[in-house]
Amino acid sequence: MVDHPRARKLADRIQQIVAQMIDTRVKDPRLGFVTVTDVRVTGDLQHADVFYTVLGDEDDRAGSAKALESAKGLIRSEVGKQTGVRLTPSLDFHLDAVPETAAHLDAALLEAARRDAELARLQEQAQYAGDADPYRKPADADEDEPDDEGAGR
Repeated sequence: MVDHPRARKLADRIQQIVAQMIDTRVKDPRLGFVTVTDVRVTGDLQHADVFYTVLGDEDDRAGSAKALESAKGLIRSEVGKQTGVRLTPSLDFHLDAVPETAAHLDAALLEAARRDAELARLQEQAQYAGDADPYRKPADADEDEPDDEGAGR
């Protein structure tokens, strides 16, 4: 997908407007501590996906989703006024999965560190199954092989 510069600028501006609206103008009691993480606008500037996170539990997330859905018209009209584009893009709000993904990655990193520590502990106690150096070394020419210099005459 091509990232159009105008769409990226509009997305940045919409992110600022939506965050400001949530902070100052939307007075819904269901709205929790919401952070707008990203906005993606289509290349034709007709549709904007707003990604957000909510600090709290599942009830706070559900309440915030309902509050944002009910305030969508107010937020969209303000976006239209402040951006000045000919057609105001439609807005869709999506709960961002960044916190859950970060928690999953943290758990995976902790598990990897635990396994690395266990492997290091096992390596400290490890011993060779045979000789310490299992590779054959070339024998000295004087000891094993007879001189072949005079045999060919």
